[in-house]
Amino acid sequence: MAGGITDTGELYSPYVGLIYMFNLIVGTGALTMPKAFAAAGWLVSLILIMFLGFMSYMTTTFVMEAMAAANAQLRWKRMEKHKEDDDEDSSSGVSDSDVLLPEGYERSETRPILSVQRRGAPNIFEITERIEMGQMASMFFNKVGVNLFYFCIIIYLYGDLAIYAAAVPVSLMQVTCSVSGNHSYGDEDGSKYNDTAKCWGPIRRIDAYRIYLAAFTLLLGPFTFFNVQKTKYLQIMTSLMRWIAFVIMIIFALIHIAKGQGVGQPPLAQLSGIRNLFGVCVYSFMCQHSLPSLITPISKKKHVNKLVLLDYILILGFYSLLSFTAIYCFRNGTLMDMYTLNFTSGQIVPYAFLHYFLGLFPVFTISTNFPIIAVTLRNNWKTLFHREGGTYPWVVDRIFFPVITLIPPILVAFCTHDLESLVGITGAYAGNGIQYIIPAFLAYCSRKDTQLVFGSGTLNKHLSPFRHKFWIGFVLLWGLFCFLFVTANIIFTETNL
Repeated sequence: MAGGITDTGELYSPYVGLIYMFNLIVGTGALTMPKAFAAAGWLVSLILIMFLGFMSYMTTTFVMEAMAAANAQLRWKRMEKHKEDDDEDSSSGVSDSDVLLPEGYERSETRPILSVQRRGAPNIFEITERIEMGQMASMFFNKVGVNLFYFCIIIYLYGDLAIYAAAVPVSLMQVTCSVSGNHSYGDEDGSKYNDTAKCWGPIRRIDAYRIYLAAFTLLLGPFTFFNVQKTKYLQIMTSLMRWIAFVIMIIFALIHIAKGQGVGQPPLAQLSGIRNLFGVCVYSFMCQHSLPSLITPISKKKHVNKLVLLDYILILGFYSLLSFTAIYCFRNGTLMDMYTLNFTSGQIVPYAFLHYFLGLFPVFTISTNFPIIAVTLRNNWKTLFHREGGTYPWVVDRIFFPVITLIPPILVAFCTHDLESLVGITGAYAGNGIQYIIPAFLAYCSRKDTQLVFGSGTLNKHLSPFRHKFWIGFVLLWGLFCFLFVTANIIFTETNL
């Protein structure tokens, strides 16, 4: 996720890239959005999600601009290195004009780089190599900036793992305790479930949750000690299951509302719910850390900004449809942290096999992602402490790093299974850094470096539409405001001020 330069992989069309990006963004965060919508009020939620979608799109264009600048710098360094090699070999009679660069650019000592581009060679700012965010941070930030980048992404990945570690046991607890007759909520009176309520015989619900958490850790935890890779077929299977589940929930909620059986009466605005809504929305629009993997393989990038904008509009429409059908179908007090769990009773979905499918689908999809996120976090820890030319002892490499990767999120999940708060805090703090602060600084620093290397007249073909410095300052101020707002809200809430 935050590594270096990696293989681009097989190229695909812009529209396939649009689908991949849609699938990446619409994930676990979407399942926690309906409850956050109900808590903040439908009007406040709609305004905030539209604004945060716009902000996320802006910073996405910042990251793509930085990717292009990083590609250009790598090409320039290769060209300079090739020039030095040509100087060394000049006595052999080899002419500069006879030499071609690996990227296909003609090299001449007497011809500036811009004149090479005008002769029809590919633009130097073309995004052809996959340069991950960690490598871009190393290229454009100083040492302090690089360390802060890795600190931010490590905290975000810890939050991700804690959310996954809690979501699977919660889903299993809900489904199995419902089978035994102890439902987690009452649709009629809006009562919330009690963790101390019985699940099976003397076993309480919270005990069942922790049993499932222990089983989850024992089954998936060992993958942290090895290398795992997500296969193409696994992606297809999890994406298919996710979309079947989303479509089922939207259709049955719409049917319930159309029959006049919807019991939701969401408020217009409720400021106390904004904190969690903000974090959930930031988390639900998160894609900046994966853009190099998504954008680089696109075969034709001429209109990539417009395609990304179309993607954001579609995602915004989807989130609104999912959330509005939920808040008008269910009473506010009965909406669950994981929206799928609202369909495990027979009141909305009449088919038993669909109850189990919706209740258990997060178990399958999240379980396939947990080892991948864990290995990514472990590798980021290694990168953060790596020193040039150094190697880690076996115990540190194979035991210490996997253990510090696995233990903290499991402990968090053991202490709480409040998914809405976990998603909200992860999005509001680490997500704030990855989605706003880091892209803004990448755009600013890459522009400075580009002017220094290529001159002020050079135009990055993937320059963000938000090219004025005002937008970078606006994003940074917004990120600072969000950090202060969420922190103050937590303090006031905890101290009942």
